[in-house]
Amino acid sequence: MDFDCNKAGESSAKHCSSICNEGTLIQANTLIHCGKAKKWNSLNKFNNPESSHGSLPRVNDPKEDGETGNDATASECSVMCFTDLPSALVCEVLARLDPKGLGVVSCVSTVLQTLATDHQGWKKFYCERWGLPNAPIGPLVPGGTPDGRSWKALFVDREFQSRSFMGRFSVDVLRGHNEDVRTVYLLASANLIFTGGHDSVVRMWNMEEGLLIDESRPFGCTIRAIAADSRLLVTGGSKAFIQCWRAIEGASHLFHISGNGTNQNSEFRLWGHEGPVTCLSLDSTRIYSGSWDMTVRVWDRAEMKCVQKFMHADWVLALAPHGNTVASTAGRDAYVWDIGSGELTTIISNAHVGNAYSVARTHLAGVLFTGGEDGAIRLFDVSEISDDENIKPAATWLPHSGPVHSLAFEYPWLVSASSDGRIALIDLRKILTPLNSSKRRFRVKPFDPSTVEPPQRMLHGFGCYLFSIGIGADRIICGGEDGSVRVWNFSEALEIEKKAQALRSLRQENRMRRRKAQVEMNANGRRVDHCSVAMKRNPLKGDKSVTWQIKRPISDKVKS
Repeated sequence: MDFDCNKAGESSAKHCSSICNEGTLIQANTLIHCGKAKKWNSLNKFNNPESSHGSLPRVNDPKEDGETGNDATASECSVMCFTDLPSALVCEVLARLDPKGLGVVSCVSTVLQTLATDHQGWKKFYCERWGLPNAPIGPLVPGGTPDGRSWKALFVDREFQSRSFMGRFSVDVLRGHNEDVRTVYLLASANLIFTGGHDSVVRMWNMEEGLLIDESRPFGCTIRAIAADSRLLVTGGSKAFIQCWRAIEGASHLFHISGNGTNQNSEFRLWGHEGPVTCLSLDSTRIYSGSWDMTVRVWDRAEMKCVQKFMHADWVLALAPHGNTVASTAGRDAYVWDIGSGELTTIISNAHVGNAYSVARTHLAGVLFTGGEDGAIRLFDVSEISDDENIKPAATWLPHSGPVHSLAFEYPWLVSASSDGRIALIDLRKILTPLNSSKRRFRVKPFDPSTVEPPQRMLHGFGCYLFSIGIGADRIICGGEDGSVRVWNFSEALEIEKKAQALRSLRQENRMRRRKAQVEMNANGRRVDHCSVAMKRNPLKGDKSVTWQIKRPISDKVKS
């Protein structure tokens, strides 16, 4: 059946249906089924993501149905429902729903469950929050996920895991470095942790078991930066080169960083910087590196050549790529560069009082987080190109009393590590608001900066400088000056909370059952509640020193 979008909102006796832009309204009259006139009207309203989703059934009065006459009913000869709409229109309606709305739609019927589960909106929701999952070595089925599951299943699992960071945790300590641990990296998809520091050795750990898997030879310099994915591992240090390892197909732990008995082509170096390499990052096609030579370099992963260089006015301390842009901090300023044109799109002057040591970005929109020497964490909205250098922060947190050396983000949590030995966890769901737009799905919610909520959780008690932090799935890792790497495991937080809640419910149920039984016994006169009688006769009235009078006589043996 064809629909005329220009006549949206009009209805007729034949086709009682309407489509509008603000919220798609579909009104259908059931008609004749098996020769009987069974008629009902339903109004399903699929609103924008900003509103609730649901259906409002309309119950007809039998008298009104009789007054309409049988002629109009007999003229209607087909059944019209939401699934009868053109597939493109159905997809457009479902695309305007948020994850909660799609979940509600999937509960309506089996047909809608199939449509909502297989809808590509789940892939969009997942990538907006966590980016594309790391693909395994080998060919990937087009349009599929790395492990073969549906995008809805991946989204639900990650959303479920994100709630665990407010629960209980266990702490594992990885010991193996002899000096400060300056950088850590968590590759949760491969169950690996990479660490490096002043002892000039890169170590690879098993995330689940906490065991050392492999370690590199000493490079004779401080390891300051590590980045990895399922195909490449890169490290940088104070000797101005980038050490790289390619993943080995068939290897149990992806990389052989020790170099023993492996292909010589799996390990190589990139030269180009003229000073220590301080920060590294990867995406599917590029390598990003920042250095004390005041440059950020972009390397092509296919040819392993530098294709772009961005000059700064001070040492580059941190960087974070997003799409076709890369953000960096140098001195007390923050920059956003366009990789394609090589131009500076945004500069934030005096982002902090002192140096801006760290930067983080999200997969959502043009949101930039910076941490500085003043102990502050600031959020900047850089979604629009601006020539104004006096960009004001949209939000500011002051959870630390020392410099913020490292930031990491995984939706919806922003975590920070500081020299005061504490870790802050900030939930950003209330700040990042969904939009009904195909180009820009999220924005920073307008609010009064003075009303920003403090961090939802603080982890402390280490007594040492913390230099680097990472977050992934249900783990938080951190390295500091004591040479140890701490791993906070939240994998059992939700399960523990469920068990605790079930135990509280059971105790409450038993308490109510005992109280009910006691009331029934007292009503039947079978047993007197002696405790209640004693309390009435001897009220404490807040005086804890009152002693209860024992009416039972005490024998001479007890007195003696």
